[in-house]
Amino acid sequence: MNLPPRQLIDDCFLHDKDRLRHQEAVDLLNSRLGVIVGSNELDLSKASGRILADDIIAPQNVPLHNNAAVDGYAFCMADYAINEGRFPISARIAAGDLSPEPLAKNSAARIFTGATMPKGADSVVMQEDCVIDDVDGKSYVSIPDGLKPGANWRKAGEDVKSGEKILTVGQKLRPQDIAAIASTGQARIKVWNKLRVALISTGNELLRPGTKIARGQIYDSNHFLLSALLQASCVEITDYGIIADNKEAIAGALLNAASNNDVILTTGGASRGEEDHITTVLDEIGRRHMWQMAIKPGRPMMFGQISTGDNPGDNPDKNDCLFFGLPGNPVAVMVCFLMYAQPSLAMLSGGKWKDPVRYPIPADFEIKNKKPDRREFLRGQLVKSDDGNLTVSKYQHDGSGMISSLRQAGGLIEIEENKTSVQVGEFVNFIPFSEFGIV
Repeated sequence: MNLPPRQLIDDCFLHDKDRLRHQEAVDLLNSRLGVIVGSNELDLSKASGRILADDIIAPQNVPLHNNAAVDGYAFCMADYAINEGRFPISARIAAGDLSPEPLAKNSAARIFTGATMPKGADSVVMQEDCVIDDVDGKSYVSIPDGLKPGANWRKAGEDVKSGEKILTVGQKLRPQDIAAIASTGQARIKVWNKLRVALISTGNELLRPGTKIARGQIYDSNHFLLSALLQASCVEITDYGIIADNKEAIAGALLNAASNNDVILTTGGASRGEEDHITTVLDEIGRRHMWQMAIKPGRPMMFGQISTGDNPGDNPDKNDCLFFGLPGNPVAVMVCFLMYAQPSLAMLSGGKWKDPVRYPIPADFEIKNKKPDRREFLRGQLVKSDDGNLTVSKYQHDGSGMISSLRQAGGLIEIEENKTSVQVGEFVNFIPFSEFGIV
């Protein structure tokens, strides 16, 4: 199934909220976004981490035939009592011997792991449990009592049945998925093309590492944070550098990036200050669908699209570039990317929206007064208490510019809008960074 790219329309994100709550933003993005890239066939050896563009259907059983699960001896359990557990060895069957002769009555076959089970055999005993003896040049195997009928062999189709759908469109391929596809014999599969993502940093005070810093300047850590976070996504990154806080320069950079990419991610300049031009420029050259979130950190995050006319590349019919304007503080950048941009990029790439799993964990901290109607994401770390139970601790400083809080945290503590305080021992939602592919 090769789905056509979805085109956003001007009014598809219309809403009447001045400040969106977290779940409203998630529902809005999840319901409106869809794949915007084309697809192509790829060798299976190069497909790990890519997103499927077609269902994978097994063309035959896996395994193809009944086969031994151990090295040992195949026999018919109904003959066990008749032979008093001692069988003449009538055949030798190795892996790769695809059509062995039927098992001779009241006998056993020497068999090896993966070898086809002979007709007439219904059990396999492990070789280390057996005793072999020879009489007049003929070998016999003595099998101990107590083996269950049907032991130690695998039925044809036990893993995958012919015609079974084993993977569906939109799944991101893991190593075990690649192995499953290989087991069906398919060498090439259809995947969605990688999303083209432009990164733009804004701010007169920014400079890249490797340059001597002066008073009033800061190094652009956000670019490297986003570049690293994007490594887990099916994207191709283009760095458009640092753009000064100048309206004309920002407009030119956004139009240039929009003409050659599917998505733009900016950091900084998203608030209401006199030097924050991203919002104004987006309104002039595109459409702003979302701005001002009822969250902390990350309130000024915005989402929109920029029209560029005919856009060459994978999808000549697509003429809009999606835009995510992230805040300037590193903690807010990471929170907004993980909670909103990352799952959106997955959908635009042909994947599925993945809401992180929340784990209710007792808090070992207290919050006396929290602002209502706002969802907060604190940096937290799991701690084993003296009684051996897990609790979650909060990083002592809540500033959204402190990268140290991200380094020392194991995930995010999510405090919902209706909460105005947190007591020690109260259960709070903890989202490990592993939920976002950060190990």
